[in-house]
Amino acid sequence: MKDLLYAVVEDLVDDKNSIKITEDEPNEEGVIVLHLSVAPEDMGRVIGKQGRIAKAIRTIMRAGAARSNLKVAVEID
Repeated sequence: MKDLLYAVVEDLVDDKNSIKITEDEPNEEGVIVLHLSVAPEDMGRVIGKQGRIAKAIRTIMRAGAARSNLKVAVEID
């Protein structure tokens, strides 16, 4: 799942070296939380106007996780 998130985000940002993705252990509901952090100057590109890109990233990740019978949440730090 980290690879899918990285593939989606790497084309959005200028500084690809600043992309950091950490993965939490599944919580009691089985949800895996992925924490995404990018450079401050790229944060606007990842979030998008009114959060549309962030919402799209979360939708893509949920769809990819559903194919593997997983539950995933993405937090942008």
